Amino acid sequence: MKLQTINKSENLLSRPDIGTSIATRLAILLFIAFALRLVAKWLRFATGWPIPSLGDVGYTLIFSGFALSHCCASLGKRRTLAFFMVSAIVSWILEEIGVSTGWVYGHYHYSDMLGPKLGLVPAIIPLAWFMMIYSSWVIASALVGSTTQDASERVLSRSIVASMVMTSWDTVMDPGMSRAGNWVWEAGGSYFGVPVHNYAGWLATTFVVYLLFGIASRYIRPPSVTGGAPCYFRALPVVCYAMVAIDHLIVQSVPELRVVDIFTMGFAVLLAFIGLGRERATKPG
Repeated sequence: MKLQTINKSENLLSRPDIGTSIATRLAILLFIAFALRLVAKWLRFATGWPIPSLGDVGYTLIFSGFALSHCCASLGKRRTLAFFMVSAIVSWILEEIGVSTGWVYGHYHYSDMLGPKLGLVPAIIPLAWFMMIYSSWVIASALVGSTTQDASERVLSRSIVASMVMTSWDTVMDPGMSRAGNWVWEAGGSYFGVPVHNYAGWLATTFVVYLLFGIASRYIRPPSVTGGAPCYFRALPVVCYAMVAIDHLIVQSVPELRVVDIFTMGFAVLLAFIGLGRERATKPG
């Protein structure tokens, strides 16, 4: 059945000039850099070759740069700025509260491995949140589509699905990252050393970000030109999410999490590609 849209200005991932924009070219270059970084990591892991690594900070800078440029090419500058500001402010505030009190995610603190801090939280953390938030949002957009005629219901359903997709990522990532020393769970936890409380915090944080952005975007004038974006470009954040899932399968310090990876991140990627394929098939011509 052909997907229906109510208002062309709400088709957030459609711009006709996407193939020639500076943001698009930058996004493609950063996507290539992101992919090469992961391939180098896999080769280093498989062969033991001394391939240089950019580390977690370099990885975050490349991935977040891709997310920002892809978002700008897809949603326009105004909505990208709103999305990033909402994500950065909400995530930093809740992280700061979380580290100080333990209320949001459980009791933890950051080491010095992620660079200089803004308060108690590494300055790079809001960038890390955005790169994950945006990729998860694109997947949720492919899953939800325009399945309802009501714009408010679309915002709510996309926020719920995206927060689940995002938290699925953390169920695979957090135990290994904490064991590597990036942050410390002070009292451990029942989920491979991570408190279950943490995942409730992730759901709440990301839901608030998605909901606030969904509401704000309805009041931000989109770019005046609308049209169809190339399917391959819109799929790039989904490919990034898929490559992260593959990375956790190949380089996993907690072997049991490979099963979690397949049935959380892997399942989300599968459904997203099905959704994108169906959307492409229903387009005229």
